Amino acid sequence: MKVLILTGKFGMGHYSASYSIEEQLKSTIENSDVTIVDIFDYTLPHISKLIYRSFSLLINRASICYNIFYNYTENGNETSKPILGDYFYKSLQQLLLITKPTVIISTIPYCSQLVSHYKTKSSCQIPLITCITDISSHSEWINDQTDCYLVGSPSLQSELIEKGIPRNKLHVIGIPVKLAFKSHHVLPQLHQENKHLLIMGGGLGLLPKSKKFYKELNNLKNIKTTLITGGNKKLFQKLHGKYENIDVIGFTNQVYNYMQQADLIISKPGGITIFEAIHSELPMLIIEPFLQQEMKNAQFINYHRLGRIISKRQLINIHYLSQILNDETNLYEMRQNMKSLKQQLNHATLDTIILSYQNCQLRA
Repeated sequence: MKVLILTGKFGMGHYSASYSIEEQLKSTIENSDVTIVDIFDYTLPHISKLIYRSFSLLINRASICYNIFYNYTENGNETSKPILGDYFYKSLQQLLLITKPTVIISTIPYCSQLVSHYKTKSSCQIPLITCITDISSHSEWINDQTDCYLVGSPSLQSELIEKGIPRNKLHVIGIPVKLAFKSHHVLPQLHQENKHLLIMGGGLGLLPKSKKFYKELNNLKNIKTTLITGGNKKLFQKLHGKYENIDVIGFTNQVYNYMQQADLIISKPGGITIFEAIHSELPMLIIEPFLQQEMKNAQFINYHRLGRIISKRQLINIHYLSQILNDETNLYEMRQNMKSLKQQLNHATLDTIILSYQNCQLRA
């Protein structure tokens, strides 16, 4: 089986999902050939970094404009031509000739639109599988040449059915995460005196800058905190080694270990992080988002009672954080809701789903 995974760096969640898919396929299918390609790096190598920086600037400095456009296109035309479609069409054609895939998987809307457009123009029969990496039924994900959708939840499946997607094209598998999150045994959370708080998202400017916050957090009785700053080297240098009860970590690929040890996580509502927490059965405190698709993710958390959405004012209220960490009943209910949601996911493995579409194409 030769799989081409198309993605982009509009938020690292898309990229993370791509590598999680690759990991699962290689672990279950012997001699599987998986290629991951950032379509923007491949097609526009000299300006792709500028494109990503511009997008980051848009969502951080002009999020209102982004949200207006996002809402306006919520129920758009699924047959619309992708931006610069003809230019990327030639690049995609070249890539397919080189990689010769039997299946194409897309983890960003643009790649799904591009491949759908290509299949229409060229009569290409390679199956297109779209992995939706948010809890969103936005029209940007929906394309008439998509053979299969991998979706995060039963509620999202229902929304897509209402938008006209046949049920047999929808597979509820959750958003792909590293196998370590699925293979790690979830430890029973006992009524213990000491609590462990995990904070992620330091690289995104979500955390308070004042020393008072960290001093008060450090002084919380019987609470240890792990803060993952990611690529934010400035924040790491500012906080690392400064507080006895706050362990500051930079970039790490051991997030599953930290989630397993924690009683509560504070983060932004990215699709990948949500499903990493679900598989870890780790209750969430989500900082109130400002991007529309993350608002939908937050609504998903609220609907299934997997955590709470908090404002930045509540975040700096150390007494409030302590109350939640010590509310055993509430934390237990969240963990049970996560366990229940996991049981609703399609138990068919990802490789089985992908192989079924590849085999259909080979028989055609």
